[in-house]
Amino acid sequence: MPTQTHEIAPAQRMENVRYAIRDMAVLADGLTKQGHKILPLHVGDPLSFDFVTPPHMIEAVSKAMRDGKNGYAPSHGISEAIEAIRGEAARKSIQNAQSIFVTQGVGEAVDLCLTVLLNPGENVLTPRPDYPLYSAVLAKLDIPLNLYDLNEDDAWQPDIEDIKKKITPKTRGIVLINPNNPTGALYSRAMLESIADLARKHNLIVFADEIYDKLILDPGEKHVAFASVAPDVPCITFGGISKNYLAPGWRIGWGIATGESAAIESYVEAVHKLLRSRLSASQPMQWAIKPALDGPQDHLPGVLAKMRSRRDLTVEWCKSTPRVSCVSPLGAFYAFPRLDIPEGDDVFCKELLIQKHVLTVHGSGFGQRPGTNHFRIVFLPKEEILSKAYASIAEFMQERFK
Repeated sequence: MPTQTHEIAPAQRMENVRYAIRDMAVLADGLTKQGHKILPLHVGDPLSFDFVTPPHMIEAVSKAMRDGKNGYAPSHGISEAIEAIRGEAARKSIQNAQSIFVTQGVGEAVDLCLTVLLNPGENVLTPRPDYPLYSAVLAKLDIPLNLYDLNEDDAWQPDIEDIKKKITPKTRGIVLINPNNPTGALYSRAMLESIADLARKHNLIVFADEIYDKLILDPGEKHVAFASVAPDVPCITFGGISKNYLAPGWRIGWGIATGESAAIESYVEAVHKLLRSRLSASQPMQWAIKPALDGPQDHLPGVLAKMRSRRDLTVEWCKSTPRVSCVSPLGAFYAFPRLDIPEGDDVFCKELLIQKHVLTVHGSGFGQRPGTNHFRIVFLPKEEILSKAYASIAEFMQERFK
C-alpha cells in the first residue's frame, strides 16, 4: 500500500505566533528529565506554589456536579453567574452593561472579541511589552501588530504620545492590561481618562483586561476600572476566577460589554453569534462564580500579604544587584527587571536556565521595546525559594559579566 510522505505544512502565519512562557518550559522539561531541579519563576499559576483555591468554591463545583449540572450551559452563561458578575461590575462602578458573557478563561473571550472586530488590513493597538496571548490571536487572524509603548520611566504607564502616533484610519481598538502583565503596573485614573478621550475621538473600542484587579499590593493604591471612568466608550472588560480566586485550571472568565447601545449593539450581537456557535463554557465550573464573587473574600488578605512580602524581596534584590534595575510592581505578581548586559535577554535567560537551573522568561518574548533587555519574574514562590533563585542569578551574572 502506498505511504503518504508529502509534508503537511502549517500556515505561514504560524511563524508569527510566539509564546515564550511555555517555550522556555519545554527547555526546562528536558533539564528535569536529566535529573536537574528547576527553580520556577516563569508561570503565573498560584496553585503551583503555596496558594489554594477557596474551599467554598470547590464545594460549589462539586455540588453542581452531584446535582447533575453537567450538560451544556446557556451560551452566555448560567443566570446565577451572569447576575453575580453584574453585581461585581456594580461594585467596580461599571454601569450601562449591554451584555455579560462567560467564557473558557479570558483567553477565549479575547479570541472571540478580536475575531468579531477585525477585518483584513485593520489593526488593534496592543501594549509593548505585551502578554503573548494577544499577539498570538492576532497572528492567527493574519492581523499585523500595532504596538504602543509602556513607559518604563513613568512606572510603565502607557505612553499617550506613542499611542497617538500609532492610531491609523485602520485602527479599531486598544488593549489595556491593568494591572499589567508582565510589568505589574497599575494605571492611574488620569491615564485612563486620557485613553478614553482618544477612544472617543477615533471611535475605538477598548479591551480592558482586568483579570488581576483584586491583587493590588500596596494598601494605599486602588484599581480603577476603565469602564467606570468612561461609561459611554465601547468597552469589553475581561475578568475571571483564575487569579483573584486561585482557580486557573478551571478556565472560567467573562466579558462585560459597556458603552452606549447605539455604538456597541451590532458588535455585541456578533459576539453573541460566536458564543452560540461554540455552545458554552463548562457548566459545573460556572457554579463557582457566584460563591467566588458574592461569598467570603477572606482568602485575599493572606494572599496579598504573601505576594507583598515576595514583591518586596524581589525589588530589594533588584536594587542590590549590579546590572539590574526594576520598577516596583503595584499589582499582580510579576516583576519586569531591566538588564544592563552585553547580550540579548533571550540568550541570558536560556543560559541561566542551563547553567543555574533558574527558569525565567526573556523580555523579548513579551515584545519589549527594541534596544532594551528585560526578564520577567513571577514572584509567587516562597521567600526561601526566591532567595535561592536570586542568589543563583546574581552568581550567574557575576561569572558571566566580569
